[in-house]
Amino acid sequence: MNFASDNWAGAHPQIAEALTFNASGYSSAYGTGDLDRRVEQIFCDIFEREVGVFFVGTGTAANSLSLAWAAKPGGVAFCHSEAHAIEDEGGAPEYLTGGTRLKGVAGSLGRMEADALDAAIREYPAEFVHAGQPVAASITQATEIGTLYPLEEIEKIAGICRQADIPLHLDGARFANALVALETTPAEMTWKRGVDIVSFGGTKNGCWCAEAIVVLDPAKIGQMRFLRKRAAQLFSKSRFMAAQFEAYFKDELWLDTARHANAVAADLAAVISATDGARLAWEPQANEVFALLTADKARVLQAAGAQFHPWKAPLSFIGEMKEDELLYRFVTSFATEHSEIERFSQALNG
Repeated sequence: MNFASDNWAGAHPQIAEALTFNASGYSSAYGTGDLDRRVEQIFCDIFEREVGVFFVGTGTAANSLSLAWAAKPGGVAFCHSEAHAIEDEGGAPEYLTGGTRLKGVAGSLGRMEADALDAAIREYPAEFVHAGQPVAASITQATEIGTLYPLEEIEKIAGICRQADIPLHLDGARFANALVALETTPAEMTWKRGVDIVSFGGTKNGCWCAEAIVVLDPAKIGQMRFLRKRAAQLFSKSRFMAAQFEAYFKDELWLDTARHANAVAADLAAVISATDGARLAWEPQANEVFALLTADKARVLQAAGAQFHPWKAPLSFIGEMKEDELLYRFVTSFATEHSEIERFSQALNG
């Protein structure tokens, strides 16, 4: 019963097979091989337009280099006040951007509010050089606490970015989970809404180690090639990232794995909702479930072998917890089995 993180899950067998299949022979290095080019075209196909694709090894690199791509002297980038970029990147965005500051913006349950973003940007008027200048905004889809931005809200945020002449970045570590939950397409969730650059995650959804930066307008690639090289993210044997993505996209495996993760999360949420001494903190929208449990319930689950983590309550949630409750995060993945949900239910209700 491993609900600790989708990062804990291994690689999907079809992706592992693709790595083995491509392990022999020779291919030109640094992203110049036939397989690399083929996968770049697949990205263009799924986004329904020509895009610039840059493989990187981690989501931290994807997020940080996306912001570095937008960086300017005295730069300020805006994201939700509890976004992964602020809370969990260890200062990498500031470091790789050369000093861009991250400005937290308010919003309930992990989602930056458009009006709050507009107000935050206005704190940096162009004529006041001492404050610095806005350079980008970043949203996370799905968010750090498993919620989603509706498409119309992404479009509203993008409109504010356009008014300020800054690009909009989408942190898509769980891109596929959000996509299938919203029953939409990559194009509809990104460039058709006004997104400029995407951190496209595969690792959490069945890949071994595969992330990509997707610049949604090739004319705006700018210095990304050099930024990636300088950050030590240009892998010589990049065909092994490309091999993972080729298997990931083949026959819509990536959508199937995301649907499975979301479905078992919904099953897990239903079990929690139906149990005394446990309740959902908010409705899950992707593959993360946040629950309020008594300490006794948590100990019973852990003693039965369930793995999950306590979680810091988001600012918008303070005051809604009972004295004997703690907040916990449960994450499902492509590897989560229905039998784990059944065992969890037995332990929770035993």
